[in-house]
This record gives sequence, C-alpha cells and structure tokens, in this order.
Amino acid sequence: MAQIPIFSEDIPLFAEVILPLPGGVYTYAVGEELRKKIGRGSLVTVPLGPSKIYTGLVRGFVRERPHYGNIRPVFTVHEGFPVIGDAMLRLWSWVADYYMCSEGEVMRTAIPAALKPSGLTDLEIGQKSYRPSTVVSVGLGEGACEPGRLNEAFEKLSARAPGMYKALAALVEALGSDDPFGKEVPRERVDAGADVLGRLEKRGYIVRREKELLPGEGPRDEIFPVSLLPRLSEPQAAALEGIREAFQTKDTVLLHGVTGSGKTEIYIRLIAEQLAAGKDVLYLLPEIAMTSQTVSRLKKFFGRDVVTYHSSYPVRRKTENFIRAATSRGGTLVVGVRSAVFLPGQRLGMLVIDEEHDPSYKNHESAPRYNARDTAIVLAGMTGAKTLMGSATPSLESYANALAGKYGYIYLAERYGGSPMPRIVVSDTTKAVKRGERRSHFNKLTIDSISAVLERGRQAILFQNRRGFSPYIECPGCGWTASCPHCNVTLTYHKSEGSLRCHYCGHGESMPPFCPACGTKGVETRGFGTEKIEEELAALFPGARIERLDRDTATSEVRFGGIVRSFERGRTDILVGTQMITKGFDFEGVSFVGVLNADNLLAYPDFRASERAFQLLTQVAGRAGRRQEQGLVVIQTSQPQHPVIVRAAAGDYTAMARAQLTERREFFYPPFCRIIDIYLHHPDRQAVTAAAAALAGELRRVFGRRVNGPQPPPVDRVRGRYIERIMLKIERESSLGKARKLLAGKIEELQKDEKFRRVKIYCDPDPI
Repeated sequence: MAQIPIFSEDIPLFAEVILPLPGGVYTYAVGEELRKKIGRGSLVTVPLGPSKIYTGLVRGFVRERPHYGNIRPVFTVHEGFPVIGDAMLRLWSWVADYYMCSEGEVMRTAIPAALKPSGLTDLEIGQKSYRPSTVVSVGLGEGACEPGRLNEAFEKLSARAPGMYKALAALVEALGSDDPFGKEVPRERVDAGADVLGRLEKRGYIVRREKELLPGEGPRDEIFPVSLLPRLSEPQAAALEGIREAFQTKDTVLLHGVTGSGKTEIYIRLIAEQLAAGKDVLYLLPEIAMTSQTVSRLKKFFGRDVVTYHSSYPVRRKTENFIRAATSRGGTLVVGVRSAVFLPGQRLGMLVIDEEHDPSYKNHESAPRYNARDTAIVLAGMTGAKTLMGSATPSLESYANALAGKYGYIYLAERYGGSPMPRIVVSDTTKAVKRGERRSHFNKLTIDSISAVLERGRQAILFQNRRGFSPYIECPGCGWTASCPHCNVTLTYHKSEGSLRCHYCGHGESMPPFCPACGTKGVETRGFGTEKIEEELAALFPGARIERLDRDTATSEVRFGGIVRSFERGRTDILVGTQMITKGFDFEGVSFVGVLNADNLLAYPDFRASERAFQLLTQVAGRAGRRQEQGLVVIQTSQPQHPVIVRAAAGDYTAMARAQLTERREFFYPPFCRIIDIYLHHPDRQAVTAAAAALAGELRRVFGRRVNGPQPPPVDRVRGRYIERIMLKIERESSLGKARKLLAGKIEELQKDEKFRRVKIYCDPDPI
C-alpha cells in the first residue's frame, strides 16, 4: 500500500481527483476529518454537477486554492480498497499523454466497474459497488455436538425424517466420520437441499455460517497439483541461458522461436525464478481465446499462485482478481489480456508478452487507444522489471529494435523434441479449376489430404478468415446486394440463424425471398465463410466429427473451452475456424492444416498487409505435426508466385522481414517513422469532409509533407457516421511529444469553429 501522508490541519488542502470521464482531473477540498485517511492513489467519493456522485482516484495534492469558484469537498475515502501505487499512476499519466486522451479515460479502462461506482445517491452507489463473494460453511450444532447427542439425533430422524437423516449422515461423512465435532465444511460438499438443511438447523442439529472471501480464497478456480518444472531440450536450455545473459545488459529481450519450439517452457523456468525470489510476474496474451489452454499449463506448475484477468469474467470475479493482484506481496503470477497491463502489482519482477506481434494487443475501439505490448515495456522501465517478448513471427518494429541492439535477441530454430517442421505445399486454385480438380471450395489435394488424415485417425484444421456462411448475397437478375443501412458494408449471411448481419454495428435482418430491387425470386449467396465450409465438409466427409471455432460459436468462455477441449481430447476430427485457431494452441493430434483462401489475406489496403499475411500463414501452419510426425500444410491460392506465399511456404522469416523493411524505408513507414492517424466522424458526409479538409490544411502549415490525406478509410461509414482519416508521419529523431501538442492545439482550434463543433475527432498514435 502507498504510505498515507499526514498533513498539518491548519493549512488548506486540495486533492486532484481523477474521475472515469473524458474530462479527466478535478480539484476537491479535503476536510480535516479525512486528512489522516487520504493519500495519493486512494479511492474517494466526490460530487460532480448538481446531483451526481462519482468514485475517483487521488492523483495528488495542492495547498494553494485553485483560481475558480466554489471548491466542493471530498465526501468519503474508501479505506478498505487497495491504493493504486505511484508506478501505476505514472503509467496512467504516460498513457494519457502518449495516446492523446485524458487520465479519466485511462482510469475507465484500468479499474473494474465495481470499484468506481457512480450514481445520484449513496444508496445507488452502494448497490453498484463491489461486495466480496461469500461462502457458506456447515458444521454440527448444539443438538449433535458430541457422540451421545449425535447418536440421539440419528435415532430420532431415522424413523420420522429419512431425508433429514440422510442429509445429517452426508454432513458427518464430509466432516470425517471418525471425528466430525468442532469442524466445518463448505456447503457444496453436503448433498442436501436448502429446505432440509433449514429444518436441521431449526432443530439445532447443524449450524450454517456465511463469511466473506478474501481475494484468492474460495472454490472459484480448480486447484491444480503443483508439479516439477519442465525438462528443457538442449536448444531450449541454450536459449534460456542466452536470455539470462541478455538481461544482464538489456531490459527487453525478444525470443524468436519457430512454432512448436517450446517457448512456453522457457517462460515457465524464468517465471519460477522470479516467484521464488518473491517477485510478481505479468504474463500477457493477445486474446481471451488463448488463456484457457495457457492458464491450465501454468497452473500445473504454479497452482493457485496464478491469477487470471480478462474482460469476459463476471464483474465480481474480475474485481476480486484485481484486488488480489493489487495486494500481492510477491510470488504472484498474473495472466491476462491487454487490460491486465494496468493491474497495480506491488513487486513486479518480469513481464512476459507472448505472441508479441499480435494486433490484438492494440486497443483501437475507444480511448485510451493503447498498445499493451508497448505500454508493458514502459511499465517495466518504471518498475525496474525485465521484459521478455516471444513470437515465431516477430513484428517488424520489434525485430528492427533487436537488429539495432535496443533489445536482446535470442533465436530458437528447432522444434521441441526434434519434431520436424511441417511440409508446406502451395495449391494453385486457378489450375485446379482448369483441370477439373476442384470440388466446391476445396482443391483435390486438400480433399485427398483430409481423407488420408481421417483414415489414420488423426485430426485436421481448416482456416478461413471469414465467419458466417457467405460474405454477401446478390441478385442474379440485377446485381443488387444487401447492405447495412448504418455502415457502408455488405451484410453477411448466417445460414444457421437465417439472417443477414453487419459485423460492424450488429444490425440484422431476415434473408429476403425476393430481390427488393427487381423482384427476382431467390437471391444467391456469394463467397464463403466458416459456416459454409463446415456444411460442405459434412457433405464430403459424412462420418467425420466437425466443429467450428469463430466468434459465432465461441459466444462465451464456457462454449469456447468446450470446443477446444473436445478437439484437444480427440473427440473432434476436423476443426474449422478463423484467426482464433492460429494462435498459441498445441494440439498433438493435428497432422493436416488447410488454408482455404490465402488471397484475401493479401488484398487488404494496408502497408502491413504482407507482414500480417506472412504471420497468419506461418502461425496456422505451425499447428500441424507438433510431435514426432511431420505435418502437412496446403495453402490454396490463385497467386502461388506471390512473394509472401513463397516465403511463408519456405518458412523464411528473414527474407520477408528484409524485403518489407526495405520497402518501408523507401516509402517512409514504421519502423522508420511514427504514425498518428486522425479520425473525424459526423452523420453528415459534407460536414466531415469539410472539417477534414480544413484540419489537413492547418496541419500542413505546421507539418508540411508529413501530412497525408484526408481520405476515407476502406469502410467509410459505421453506425450512421461518415469517417475521414488524416495520416501524420513523424521522423523517429523528431520530438513526438512536441508533435502531439501541436496536433492537439490545431484540433482544439478547429472545434472552436461553430461549423465543426459537432464533428467528433480523435487521434490514434501508432495505429495497427
């Protein structure tokens, strides 16, 4: 906990309080009765506006009265909750400055909702605020608290109340029939209904007690027996020693290991060293989808010292794990997705960033638009911790930093246990069609490979980077397509629901029986998604057990875990999925991986498209043959000579990186510059176009040719608002802080103009 300062009571004192609002920091008076309770990082209740009450966090104190009107007082200090430490408050400040948002918006992301309730009354806030979970325990009451009384109780109940007799017997068995007295067991261990237990309690035969759980207590997580640390192969041991040596001179190390090389086992060894030294470790993963399998492996070695944290948890569990991490005195391993970087650990020793290249580390939906990977490196610098990043396909930014000597660099070239790398074959879809060797969306090589795998009792994965049944529908008569009324995108057809759905705003409508434009009966589906692949596989392989893993099927953590476990245990023969299946999974039964349409990975209008395509193809190929058997990967494409396809098939990361870095240097893109994207939104196209043109003109007066645009993004209307984008490129050697201030000033000036006041403008530094 942060130390609570003691203030002289005769000097006026004012607290700077961060509220979870875009406005950020507000000033409040601190009354004499609160001065011994309040400190930097304390949670407090304060008023705002005529009637609203908010929970805020104290950033600091000033003794001089601010130069504006009435200063309202802090109402209460929440003494029972953890104080946010100095390092985390400094990180909030850095995030707000770098990602061009307020500290209030950072707080909104960093602290669970139950720790920052708001409302119109204290009662309303109390209803929203965090209350610890409770557990009910059961023991023997006064009427059965010794052998003689217990025997009498059984005699009375045996003839008159067999249900109560059975429940009392179950309790005694749970307590330990040899010596059941003076003990209690959790309610869940007694197989009896609440009404039966209530009658036993009324007669005095049992007692029930309810108590609040401390963070980390209780039956929330399965308890894993802690086992010995994994044995490392010679290449792994050499990589581990290399990392230790690199940490002597570098704060950040990049572990570049091929798929299946056993990077996780190396992480586990380093984590164990930190926990044994009484340090905390933060282990970041890019997506919730990866957490279940990874957490199970980590708990095998570290048991209940593992705390998990991500957004799909219920509010109470998320809050409990936040408090547990915040109050750790060392020896805790926190595993989570990007928001876990804001957990206020007290003794951070190391951060592990797995799959560091993954774009999911970047939050682009709302402020703060932070990159958790980069934020974690800054946090490590503030706390003196070390950072280990791992990937089979490192981001070009991280790879360039390693080449420049900014990061330590360790390359792990062999798969664990000597398993061979998969054989990757490129299958030309154009030639397959001409030869009559294509059936539906599958080339003959893909079909034959799946058949061979199923005959051997092995498993297959098929990757298609589009969910739904069909990306769009079309009228064969007039060419009409169904579009979202709120976004400039076509609606995706989901056959299982019989509906058309927008994947941007969620708008849905039923499949039309007739073309609304010309009346033609029977519109047709075009393209294919994972749902269609699943249906066609069932027709081709009627005896196969097929599952689909995408955002339509993995609707909850339980559902996702069920699909993964079923495949992991061999109960599923073929798994069809989107990018969710490419990341971090280790399925030993997979002998074949098929990429059904590599072309759509290459066509995206973004300077990172080639890098992303290589990463996805390499990652999904790495799911095949992760034991002694060599796996087979078939990439279906109409561009077999495309450089990305050729390099992915050869597994040549170095060639891809060299080519892309040369191209980016020539055209001045990251890592040779920094980019800030400026987005303008408005329901009226003319208004947003005029505002973008005016802002771009003003920016060119300051930044010159560094300004690109304005131009609309590929999807230029979302949720009824038109979008324009301006790209600002800043040289690496220039002051990014100064550029951000100049940019913010120009935006502020523009929005003073009455014509543009209602145009929403936000900035996205280092977009991905």
